[in-house]
Formats: sequence, C-alpha cells, structure tokens
Amino acid sequence: MDASTEETTSATSRPRLVRGESVHQQIARHVRNEIAAGIRRDGDVLPSSREMAAEWNTSSFTITAAMKVLEAEGFIESKSRSKRVVRVPNQERRGPVRLPKPRAVLIGGYAGSGKTELGRILARSTGWPILDKDTLTRPVVEAALEILGQSPHDRESDTYLQRVRPREYEALTSAAEENVQCGNSVIVTAPFIAEFRDPQWLERTKARFESMDASLSVVWVYCDPDTMHLYLRKRGAARDAAKLADWPAYLSRIDTEFRPPVQHTVIDNSEKASALHAQAGALVKSLMGLDLV
Repeated sequence: MDASTEETTSATSRPRLVRGESVHQQIARHVRNEIAAGIRRDGDVLPSSREMAAEWNTSSFTITAAMKVLEAEGFIESKSRSKRVVRVPNQERRGPVRLPKPRAVLIGGYAGSGKTELGRILARSTGWPILDKDTLTRPVVEAALEILGQSPHDRESDTYLQRVRPREYEALTSAAEENVQCGNSVIVTAPFIAEFRDPQWLERTKARFESMDASLSVVWVYCDPDTMHLYLRKRGAARDAAKLADWPAYLSRIDTEFRPPVQHTVIDNSEKASALHAQAGALVKSLMGLDLV
C-alpha cells in the first residue's frame, strides 16, 4: 500500500464474513468497547437480537451468544428475552486532569481498528479533549471533493491525496497545537498511515510540541483483519465500501504488522487480546504516572 493512501470507499459484492464461534466474541468485544467509550450508557436499552443481527449481518443466534458473554461479564442485564439493558453504574466521566507539561497523544491505525473508541475511552478517563479527524474535517472534505469534481467519499485519487489530504491533516494538527498552547493535553485520532511511516514527520512533530513545552506520545492500534472486517461491515460507512467490495485485495495493500519507526505504544484490539478499556487504563497510567483507573 502506498504510504500516502488514505482509507477508502464505494460497494457492490458482499465480502467474506468469518463464520464460527469467534464471531460472537468479536461482536461482544465491539459492544464492550462502545460501553467503555460512553457510546452506550448505563441504563440504555440495547436493540433486539433481530435488530442487532441485521446491523451486524449475522444470525440472531450469534447475537444471543454475544449478549450472554456480556451478561456474564456484568456489562448488560437481561430484563426479558427481548430487553437487555446496559449496566455500568460507575461509568461517570472524570474531570479534566491538567499535567504540569501538556501531552499530545496521536492515535493511529487502519480503518476499523478501534482507534476512535480508544480515544474516547482515554478522553473519559482524563477529561482531555479528543480531536477525531472524521468528526472535525469530513463535512468540509466531502464538500471540497465535490467542488473539485470528485466523489465525496474518494480517499484514493490524486486530487484527494495531493490537494485535500494535506490540508485535512494540517487542520487536525493545528487544532491539537492550539489546545497544547493553552496548556491542555489532547488526544488526536486519525489513520496517520503516511505520517507514522515518515520518521522525519514524526521528528518534526515531536520538535514542534517540545517547542511548546509539551510532550508527544505515539499510539498504534493493531486489530486482526477479521475483527476489522466485521466492524467495517457493521458501521456501513460509504468511505469503507471500496475496501469491503474486495476485502482480500484491500488486505494485500496494507501491512497489518506495521509499527511506527519511533518510540510508541501498541494497543491490541484483536478478539483474543485483553479488553480495550483495560489496555486504555494501563496507557493512562503510563502517560500520567497516576493511578487513576
């Protein structure tokens, strides 16, 4: 995969979904991550098994198995066969933690790896602002692409890569710098595929934050292809459609074993790894040296 190529878009054929016992564990993991990230809150009623089966493009039996996992872990409570409620009474968001020296945390990873969920969990634990690339820039990027005669979901053409993408990341970085200049630590989530492959970009970014008396932390979120595939199918974003239309071809263009060429932290969001919120808690402790989670 070209280092400058961003995550993509547009769909037709139905790609492979890994069947078998692990699918319900993958679904349970994603719902657990949503709870930890505050997307699903204490007292929220989950959709029915039939609705979730349609959402995840799987069977009601698989959804029921996933819900049993979450119920056994204490994340949900079954009120009846058709009503399941999120149960996390200690889910409150913490107040902001102000460090003597602000920290910029850059979280990268491939599409569907769980980087935004990780960012949300960190933000809830620290009170630090989260700057997500899609949230901040997508409406403007889509409008710019349409003005330039491209699909609003294009992420691979030279027009996007050469004219739009650099400005997209420039805006994201500027927003992070503005927070740091105000003395705030900040969490930034984006693919950062090209950026994390470029040692010079990483060194320049580190030097830039150090000139503001701040420190930089680089985090890479790894996720196995099957779990990424399941999540991308579930979220159904137009920008992911091209990947899903030919999943094997997409996998052949990326390096799932990639790691940034500088000091960094790897968070493993694969099915068999420890829970994302547990890894996030350990990351917060290492970032702040405080026993907060």
